[in-house]
Amino acid sequence: MHIFPFTAIVGQERMKRALVLNAISPLIGGVLIRGERGTAKSTAVRALAALLPEIDIVADCPFQCDPRLPELMCDSCRDRVSAGEALPVAHHRTRFVDLPVSATEDRVVGTLDIEKAIKLGERRFEPGVLAAANRGVLYVDEVNLLDDHVVDLLLDSAAMGVNVVEREGISFSHPARFILVGTMNPEEGELRPQLLDRFALCVDITGIADPDARVEILRRRVEYEADSDTFADQWHGAEGMLSERIAEARELLPKVTYEPRDLYTIAQLTSEMDVDGHRADIVILKTALAHAAFEGRASICDTDILLAAELALPHRLRRKPFEDTEAKLEKLAQRLEQARCEVGEPDPQQAGQPGAQTKKKLTR
Repeated sequence: MHIFPFTAIVGQERMKRALVLNAISPLIGGVLIRGERGTAKSTAVRALAALLPEIDIVADCPFQCDPRLPELMCDSCRDRVSAGEALPVAHHRTRFVDLPVSATEDRVVGTLDIEKAIKLGERRFEPGVLAAANRGVLYVDEVNLLDDHVVDLLLDSAAMGVNVVEREGISFSHPARFILVGTMNPEEGELRPQLLDRFALCVDITGIADPDARVEILRRRVEYEADSDTFADQWHGAEGMLSERIAEARELLPKVTYEPRDLYTIAQLTSEMDVDGHRADIVILKTALAHAAFEGRASICDTDILLAAELALPHRLRRKPFEDTEAKLEKLAQRLEQARCEVGEPDPQQAGQPGAQTKKKLTR
């Protein structure tokens, strides 16, 4: 049975935008999706993994190392390259790894065989979930029920892009660049504020109230369950186009630039919104760069910054007694709408693509 297509999901544009931007730039640091039951949270995550472009991997590497980037390889692959070995290459679909709520630290990060290291002088590493998820999608449903220490480990690896395991003076490292997605129902309990802030982006979603949209959701779901193959064929073109856009954006991302004025815009925005710390500023910049790449532009603009802020700020707003945080979010939405009008861009809520306008040619 085919996975329900990502582009067939009705509405929830902000959620889809957050997922796509993390797919373009996993080092953004992950996205937390909070919402009531039946709002397509897990459907969207699984659908994203299914449409992502295929990747080149080192065929016999458990960490799916990129054969083109020795600096991002695991210790074993790097040693083989240094020894002059030609690494075998394979083409592989993007992995989808589902982390169970009961996962322990060793299950997540992997383990070192200390006995072999001491007796034989060999570094024997048993890969964990982070190894399986490298260059893939790591999905944590009900992340609010996961052990806080394990959540910390996931967020650290998502931010740094590497997993380092140290035991008794022996260490092993491997790349851990994955698209981290956590979903939760706030009715079942909240994340601690310290952990909530560590998620780069956060989206709150609710059921769609518009009757026409609800009818369309119902129609598509019934068609999918009746014949998933035919339904997937109907959306094959849209899925292929989005997959291609993500692949092109990944190639363009390292070339996207920003000006000093953009940094001042971000700093002024976070200051006006009374945001604690500086993590939000960094996240907004990374997300704006990814959005510009998705739009096919080689530099960021105010719209990119405001779209990024819409995803990076809501869960970081300082909540004081009697303070209306909704007013702050409304002010941000108004600024975003004004920026769109100034450059003649349509509202992505009305567009057919996830949080993006019609693709523009690369400009400098």
